[in-house]
Amino acid sequence: MNIPGIYKKYNIMPQLAEHQLKVAGVAVFILDHSSLIIERQEIITACLLHDMGNIIKFDLAQAGRLYPGRFSQEELAYWQEARAGQIKKYGPDEHRASMEIAREIGVSARVLELIDCIGFQNGKVNAQSDDFGKKICAYSDMRVGLNGIISLEERFLDLRVRYGRKHMLMGGNENLRLEFEAGLREIEKQIFIKCKIKPEEITESEVLKVIDALNSWEI
Repeated sequence: MNIPGIYKKYNIMPQLAEHQLKVAGVAVFILDHSSLIIERQEIITACLLHDMGNIIKFDLAQAGRLYPGRFSQEELAYWQEARAGQIKKYGPDEHRASMEIAREIGVSARVLELIDCIGFQNGKVNAQSDDFGKKICAYSDMRVGLNGIISLEERFLDLRVRYGRKHMLMGGNENLRLEFEAGLREIEKQIFIKCKIKPEEITESEVLKVIDALNSWEI
């Protein structure tokens, strides 16, 4: 099945579908300009599926502020119902839901491993790893904000503003937040040592060039 068919089957919000496509687009751009001999198929597939359960954590009460003009009241009511259905089926943890959906789709163990590595809280462990597949997946996710491609530092600010103390991992641990940010900065350095481009060359316009191809991606 192609990726639009999968998103339709699992009733993925357009905003989440767009995010996943752009994360995969960042990964494609990095892979196309790197010297790494690495599992392209698995990395792109993981990026395309990494947030399949994220409607569970989506704050629909704030959707109008986060996405001005993009939701009618009827649409909000629809997605509230879809969110409740996801929670009923997969439980309240969006990451576990994403992993379970990926298993249902039938992806490989390696794709599951790559999906599992994505997340701000994995910044330090991914930086310390020798696994560039994990580094690229995790970093690509951190380059896509609510309104498209942004820098790593802009993404950090975006997360601080949107999630506040929750972003500091439940206990408000500032040291952990700084540690994870430092890990992601290190990942950026590690990736671009292997690339012929600089981080700032990953732009919205460059990523959009590969979206059409990703829309025909088969899983």
